[in-house]
Amino acid sequence: MTNVAQSISKNGTVFASASSLDLAINGQGFFVMRDSSGTTAYTRAGYMQTDSNGNLVNNQGMYLQGYPVDANGVIQTGTVGNLTISSGSLPAKATSSLDFTANLNANEDKPKTATFDPTDETSYNHTYATQVYDSLGREHTLKQYFVKTDDNTWQVHYYMDDKSMGDAKDMTFNEQGILLKPNGAVNLTAAIPGADSISLDLNYNGTTQFGSDFSVSKNNGNGYASGERTGQTIDKDGSVYATFSNGERLLQGQVVLANFSNPNGLSSQNGTTWTQTASSGAPLLGTPGTGLLGALTSNTLEASNVNLTDELVGLMTAQRNYQANTKVISTNDSMMTALFQAV
Repeated sequence: MTNVAQSISKNGTVFASASSLDLAINGQGFFVMRDSSGTTAYTRAGYMQTDSNGNLVNNQGMYLQGYPVDANGVIQTGTVGNLTISSGSLPAKATSSLDFTANLNANEDKPKTATFDPTDETSYNHTYATQVYDSLGREHTLKQYFVKTDDNTWQVHYYMDDKSMGDAKDMTFNEQGILLKPNGAVNLTAAIPGADSISLDLNYNGTTQFGSDFSVSKNNGNGYASGERTGQTIDKDGSVYATFSNGERLLQGQVVLANFSNPNGLSSQNGTTWTQTASSGAPLLGTPGTGLLGALTSNTLEASNVNLTDELVGLMTAQRNYQANTKVISTNDSMMTALFQAV
């Protein structure tokens, strides 16, 4: 068949799917795939799954390419390779840092009772509880008691599982309500029976003292209990995460996309994959949503960019034209035969 053209740069219709590994590119770009022999190909078909080793592969068994992570979970943008999702469980992580941001009410008076007692609500202004974790993944309760001692001056008392963690820490603000002290993290330690001692840095960055109610806007610790793998998610920027039963998710890598100066110059291969040619130019790699590359949408797939109705109408028209031409030729042959017989 001659005069067959491809229009790779024209996007197809996107439809929903049931799998979080099904991906559609909203805009320009191609998924970068590599087969077992190391041959690289490009596709817009985002039907992905995991093989027995956790590799992300398409329905042709080709490996989805992306940036891996190092041992600390940091994306390594200098390396492109097979994206793999860990199948193991997530071990417990002890809380070692806590980011806490609040507003203390500048209009409040000192507590009625001068001597602090955690069991006496009249001896402090506010209390706030945070769940933290030990090295075994067990929960413990860290309580902060805020006591106003003077204008722009407070003390914070710390208790772990209702046991004092030592002396109170001073907290001071300037006349504009901006935190002056502590300048840096407050280190808190607590002995935990049967586990390592908890040692965490409590950071009060952004805490204020304005004339409004006490409120907490951030309370983020970095610890968690152990969890079993429950699935995976892929964000619009291509970040691939393994999800766990404890609510945590662990970064596994990031999908890379390729773009070409002339996508229609790519060479069609088996299925819905293409390879680069001199006409297409070299691939320009990047992450989804950057530069001219489209962002990703998970649980979706891109359908063919061919309008079947239009193509069928065109095919039927061509068929009718062919039939009409055939009839003309047949009639002409009959007339010529009759003429020769009459001579």
